Amino acid sequence: MSNVKEYLKLIRVKHYVKNLLIFLPLFFSGFYKDFDKTLSCIVGFVLFCLISSIIYVFNDLSDIEKDRLHETKKNRPLASGAISVKCAYVVIFSLLFCCLLLIGLLIFLRSNLYALLLPLLYIIINILYSKGLKNVVLLDVVILVSGFLIRLFFGGILIDAEVSNWLYLTVMSGAFYMGFGKRRNEFIRNKEKTRKVLKYYNKEFLDKSMYVCLTLTIVFYSMWTVDPIVVGKLGNHLLIWTVPLLMMILFQYSLSVEKDSDGDPVEVVLHSKSLMTTALIYIITIILIWI
Repeated sequence: MSNVKEYLKLIRVKHYVKNLLIFLPLFFSGFYKDFDKTLSCIVGFVLFCLISSIIYVFNDLSDIEKDRLHETKKNRPLASGAISVKCAYVVIFSLLFCCLLLIGLLIFLRSNLYALLLPLLYIIINILYSKGLKNVVLLDVVILVSGFLIRLFFGGILIDAEVSNWLYLTVMSGAFYMGFGKRRNEFIRNKEKTRKVLKYYNKEFLDKSMYVCLTLTIVFYSMWTVDPIVVGKLGNHLLIWTVPLLMMILFQYSLSVEKDSDGDPVEVVLHSKSLMTTALIYIITIILIWI
């Protein structure tokens, strides 16, 4: 059982929550009522989960020695020795085989296969990131942000749904906010011991950048809630009342990041009950308003 847990840690199952972005175009376009499109989106979600797991394992293989010097990453399955390098490669090839099966299923469902160019782009960008781009100041954060945007547009193209410009800007600025927050806490806790790029950053820059992006996220989200197209789909102006909820989520996130955290977005959310509660209230409110 413990070995199973180590494999789940290796493929980062907890991080699959990021892939829920794929469902945003489906939900906000109203296509969730279409069974075929919903099924395509579910298959696309699973496909992206497997692809992201491949990238996580590949990155861990590349960073074994550095991870052993890290305060928390030293407990990862490969760095700790709980899973061997050979077994990690078996996991990668197994996941690749499953990905091919899912691509075949998307072809059978007659989904928009141009969407598959985005997971391919995600793989290429992240391999380049692992091989050196992670040491290029600012570009390292841009690549983290690109992962969120690729997920969003993958969900849209997969089902031929348009992604709102304001929604795109909201996700982009929110991703920058979390990316700078991650670098901020890595800088405070580890300096450049485990990540070379940290020597090019300083706390003041990261703090300012975080809160500029926080402000932009609130502004862009507010503009999305009053977008005539969005309001027209809803038939009411209730969405703007979710702005205070989003602000509370972002403030609680900031408070958590300022505490003893490594800044990883998933870990920050999962370790704050108040943040998860507010996020759940927000999600339920959005669903009630939209449906």
